[in-house]
Amino acid sequence: MNILKIAAFSHNNEGGNPAGVVIGDEMPSDEVMLQVAAEVGYSETAFLTPVEGGWRVRYFSPEREVPFCGHATIASGAVLGEQSGVGEYRLFLNEGEISISVEADESSYRVALQAPRTWSETAPQDLVDTILGLFHLSRADLDPEFPVSIAFAGARHLIIVLNDRNTLANMSYDFDAIKSIMLEQDWITISLLVNESGNLFHSRNAFAFGGVVEDPATGAAAAALAGYLRDIEWQGEDKFEILQGFDMGTPSRLLVEYSPTKGASVTVGGTTRNIAD
Repeated sequence: MNILKIAAFSHNNEGGNPAGVVIGDEMPSDEVMLQVAAEVGYSETAFLTPVEGGWRVRYFSPEREVPFCGHATIASGAVLGEQSGVGEYRLFLNEGEISISVEADESSYRVALQAPRTWSETAPQDLVDTILGLFHLSRADLDPEFPVSIAFAGARHLIIVLNDRNTLANMSYDFDAIKSIMLEQDWITISLLVNESGNLFHSRNAFAFGGVVEDPATGAAAAALAGYLRDIEWQGEDKFEILQGFDMGTPSRLLVEYSPTKGASVTVGGTTRNIAD
């Protein structure tokens, strides 16, 4: 089995979120995919096999399958670009399908994905209070323009927008307690953000769901954020960027674009970087 390692959403050819990518004629068993993901050790590894009209894809963290993973999709696009050429590809998920576009960069690839349809809803207030306590936060740390919400774009994420960049930089949380809640609520990540301007967010993503403290770049959460911003009628731009991973020494840049149509697919793109063994 050939396991390729690609960092997605790199920033100036540094950082990015590493993903494993395995392409084969047949999809391995669940047990094998889970074992490989654990051995690779990244937050996700994508497994692809050709099917009529495109590619079947599944995503595994070191501990369990994940329904959709943005950065592993971007990494998969780089591998498909290398093996089959630039262009458009259809990917079939466990539920639904997405598309990606792949363009050649100087030394790697620029890949953009069309995420699944989006929705969002305000999170229950008692649950929000519990989460804030486990992150050592209070309601005074929240940006009042952005209600804490559950947002979906292929997977469920909790969106928390803070009012201070230093508070975000100092993120810490009770891993075991948060993991238990995330598994119970089926939240793939808890996305903490700060809105710097109408076209820029800073983000940190807790990924205890997958057994990882923090994700340095999260395409699925970026898509869910865009759908959420559209739902709350945010007055910022419909094209914005997310800087993530800087506080953990893994700088990443995600480019996001969405239309005004509620629920419609969101575009999330970025550049990739090969990881040497």
